[in-house]
Amino acid sequence: MLRQTSQTEVVLISIQPDFTSQHYQIGVVLLFQTSELLKKMFLMFVFLFFCFTSLVDGKAQINDEVKSVSVMEGDSVTLHIDIKLKTGDVIDWVFGLKGSLIAQINGANKTSIYDVFDVRFRDRLQVNYQTGDLAITNITTQHTGLYQVTITSGTVSSHRFNVTVYACLSVPVITRDSCSSSSCSLLCSVLNVRDVSLSWYKGNSLLSSISVSDLNIRLSLPLEVEYQDTNTYSCVLNNTITNQTQHLNITHLCQSCSDCFCCCYGPEAAIRLVVSALIQKIKTEGTIIKHPTPQQIRMMTVFAVVMVLKL
Repeated sequence: MLRQTSQTEVVLISIQPDFTSQHYQIGVVLLFQTSELLKKMFLMFVFLFFCFTSLVDGKAQINDEVKSVSVMEGDSVTLHIDIKLKTGDVIDWVFGLKGSLIAQINGANKTSIYDVFDVRFRDRLQVNYQTGDLAITNITTQHTGLYQVTITSGTVSSHRFNVTVYACLSVPVITRDSCSSSSCSLLCSVLNVRDVSLSWYKGNSLLSSISVSDLNIRLSLPLEVEYQDTNTYSCVLNNTITNQTQHLNITHLCQSCSDCFCCCYGPEAAIRLVVSALIQKIKTEGTIIKHPTPQQIRMMTVFAVVMVLKL
């Protein structure tokens, strides 16, 4: 309501949006000298206000939330957007940081798949024209990445999904690395893995663990056990979704030194054992070499080396 005098002009204006009725009540108090410039400034203020409220009123709704989705290689996954499409709605699905278009619903029941532009998705995509959901079948690690869907239906909204595809895990392999007279050193190993953890367990207790995110050609974790140890040991390879376990058979892998002198004493000790055995055999059989010379011992040492290499 305006009341004008000869000196001043009082304008009662209050601007308060009513989001339920979509009407606006005006009512702010401004006191100023009558001036064409100030009137223009006032009209500009009102114009900017309505531009602002049109944005707040939901004309563009950008969802900053990124939903994380994990899936195993070879499985199928569906990205849900939880809406019901109406005639004339437009749905665009894009993949990657560059936003490559991979699927679209345009109009009533009209679905287009753009997998020819990206061979990774060929014959793998399905779009539900009633809900806008995107399904990816027989997924591989190449499909890991960011997916975004834009829904245009009077208003514009979007949803984003970060999909991580994990490769199938192989069973870890336990091998004997070395051994002594009382203990055995073991290695648990896996090949060509990423985004995994490799761990040794004693019963249900974690002994040691190593994790990697980048591709590793070989990942190994050592363990040393006593021959007389009766505890249960296992090596576990796991990622976010699944795991593979290999149980340790101490009796099978860690034989005593009397059963396997070569692994317990090493090559140098084995050579000495072979030379001693040869000398003892010569003495026992009464051959002419009862007291071998240094040269004869060197010759027998060479022979022993050859024998060890054949073991």
